[in-house]
Amino acid sequence: MFVITLTYRVDLEEIDAALADHIAWLDQQYTDGVFIASGRRVPRVGGVILARDVSTEELEQRLAADPFRSRGLADYAVTEFVVSRAADGFESLLS
Repeated sequence: MFVITLTYRVDLEEIDAALADHIAWLDQQYTDGVFIASGRRVPRVGGVILARDVSTEELEQRLAADPFRSRGLADYAVTEFVVSRAADGFESLLS
C-alpha cells in the first residue's frame, strides 16, 4: 500500500483551474482499482491519496499523468508500507 502526499506549489487559483482535469484523472485511478481513498489536506495545502495493488514503477507512471504533476502544480511524496493490522471492516487492506 502507498500513501501519496501532494503539496501545492502554486496559488489555489491555479489549482482550481486544473481541478476538473485532476478529478478526471482520479476517477480513472478509482475505475482501475488502484486508488482506495483521496482528499484534501487541512488546511488546503495539498492532498492525500491511498493506493494499492500496484507496483512502485506503475504508481510512478500513473502519478506522472496527474495534471497537477505534469503541469508542475504540486510536489509528490510517496510512502510505501505493509498493512499488518486493520480495524474491523477494513480487513481487505491487510497485505
